[in-house]
Amino acid sequence: MLYQTLQNTLPAKTKKGLNTLLKLLIFTTPFLSFSQNIQWASKVIGFSSERIDPTNQGPEFRAIQILGKPNVSPQKIESRAAWSPSSSDGYGEEWIKVGFDNPIRVKNIIVCENYGAGAIVRIMLYDSTGKEYIVLEDTSEPPKEVGRVWNVPIKLTDYKVHALKLLLAPSKSKGYNQIDAVGISDGDKAYTANINIAGNMPPEILKENLGKAINSKWREVAPIITPDGKTLFFTRQGHDGNIGKMKNQDVWLSNMVSGGVWGDAENIKEPINTPEHNAVSTISADGKTVYLVNIYLPNGTFIQGLSKSKRGKGGWEFPKEVKINDYYNKSDFTEFTIAPNGKVLIMACQRKDTKGGKDLYVSFLKPDGSWAKPISMGDEINTVEDESTPFIAADGKTIYFSTKGFPGYGDNDIFLSRRLDSTWTHWSQPENLGNSINTPQWDGYFTIPASGEYAYLSSEEKSMGNEDIFRIKLFPSIKPEPVAIISGTAFNVIDKKPIAADVVMEVLSDSISHEKSMAEYDPETGEYKLVLPLKKLYGLTATKKGFLSVSETVDLTKERSFRDIKKNIGMFPIKEGTKIILNNLFFNQSKYDILPASYPELNRLVEVMKEYPKMEVLIEGHTDGNDDMKLNIKLSEDRAAEVKKFLVEKGGIASERIATKGWGPTRPIASNVTEETRKKNRRVEFSILKL
Repeated sequence: MLYQTLQNTLPAKTKKGLNTLLKLLIFTTPFLSFSQNIQWASKVIGFSSERIDPTNQGPEFRAIQILGKPNVSPQKIESRAAWSPSSSDGYGEEWIKVGFDNPIRVKNIIVCENYGAGAIVRIMLYDSTGKEYIVLEDTSEPPKEVGRVWNVPIKLTDYKVHALKLLLAPSKSKGYNQIDAVGISDGDKAYTANINIAGNMPPEILKENLGKAINSKWREVAPIITPDGKTLFFTRQGHDGNIGKMKNQDVWLSNMVSGGVWGDAENIKEPINTPEHNAVSTISADGKTVYLVNIYLPNGTFIQGLSKSKRGKGGWEFPKEVKINDYYNKSDFTEFTIAPNGKVLIMACQRKDTKGGKDLYVSFLKPDGSWAKPISMGDEINTVEDESTPFIAADGKTIYFSTKGFPGYGDNDIFLSRRLDSTWTHWSQPENLGNSINTPQWDGYFTIPASGEYAYLSSEEKSMGNEDIFRIKLFPSIKPEPVAIISGTAFNVIDKKPIAADVVMEVLSDSISHEKSMAEYDPETGEYKLVLPLKKLYGLTATKKGFLSVSETVDLTKERSFRDIKKNIGMFPIKEGTKIILNNLFFNQSKYDILPASYPELNRLVEVMKEYPKMEVLIEGHTDGNDDMKLNIKLSEDRAAEVKKFLVEKGGIASERIATKGWGPTRPIASNVTEETRKKNRRVEFSILKL
């Protein structure tokens, strides 16, 4: 359009010069050419043979592993995520024929040979009629490297390529031949396989060894940090301080002392540690309950599964079974991680529907306290290789795990992925944490406290013996979303003594899902703790039979960074004369319509009145001292009446059990000088008249 406009407005001589310039630009400037289109094979049409893993006869090495974008390249290693013919160094021929969903004219063929490169002797292309075109006959010597990304340029085809066939002579290269992916392109540019590295990597990342307080010449692995970052659990093997003659794996812990220094690690001892292998897999948000690999039996033996042990004043209780419906694992190894809300369990195990080795599965907490049947977390993060050591961060959205099913730096690398919806089965493309964190050796066990400041991991690189535990300072692109830790005590308002109670944090800004988090406050073990995502409005209460809690509002809607918030919860004995302010009752300015964020507060009152069927109450409305006296009294009366209406119509409470009164601004509890103090005067109170 711009070219045509210029042609219509310029004189003839200038037009001629412009035409010449535009032709030069069109034919000589690369950035004006069309972008390159790469199509990866999408279906297997046929093949001569495929290697079968005799241990499980799964999809490893099968022809389907050639489909899609590279799973291994640019690594030059053997992998279960690549097609491998059944013969090794044989003198016959092998072949595979693949198809493409979106046929294109082809100028470049891409073959990702991750291992045993150089065996391909012929490449054939096929048009829509099935006609065969031989585009390569290769009699050259195989490359010196065991793997390569082979770009085969050809003259642009005058037909669209629907299929491609590779013919191999296995005797040309030593060992099994493996092909990770096959693609076709309509451009000149050679394809380069890359590792999908997390963005904005800092130039240097210091991997700090935690030192002799935690590490030794023995094997220290599987660190688990409590959300508050003050206690580190880990597994130690072979150490003289381990239980049992064989010095099998034991659970150890270290507490952070002043100055951010870790104290000397201690064996956690019985009943968690036994003469067999023991390991902590995950921990609750409050740090009081550890989840342990295997189910502990009274006779000292184990069966597959998960157990949990709660810490009380007298120490750790005997681990109890965590019941997971239809749980089984065909692998000898497994790991678990639990989300901060305590309602989502992720596990790495091998089941009938796995893609190959261990996959990541999700299970949801049921009302009876058991866990639902595990569900695969999807193809975005599960591969034919083993996925292991999952860790769900405090935000409940970011997962870190270990695998070699995606391009990396050697053996298993650590990746991150972010949850895309509430199903827990759709995830972003996994990102490699880079070669400052990952090494050519096996890397895994990535754990982060709620603050998101540091991450702890196991590594052999620069260790004191075998694997050691290290920490790194996290950088923004691999951090989870910031959260808040809410902690405190529950206490009797009358005598100020602590009360053992269930502490409940409910999302008030979401009237649909009624999302809740729960923690237990036990005076013997100290404060309750909850880990909460930011950008939401919460209501905080405590429940205990015979008591009524003063509700607290925790507004995190405007927070953008980690917060550590202390909130003590006052509780009143349920008796005649008890009065509480309904802090989580919300109205629009100068209106009496109850907002949906108030429903959890009102439903709590319904439950109490149903528990005490003879209870009679008084609902009193109050306003601040601004505006007209009569209007304020009428507004306070209307708000009290609206609360009664909710309790009667939606809660099923008899109308005669509820009295109302509106006081307007006549009974302030604070001055009306500032907006902050005026807020305290705008309130609704709930009083028990009779039990």
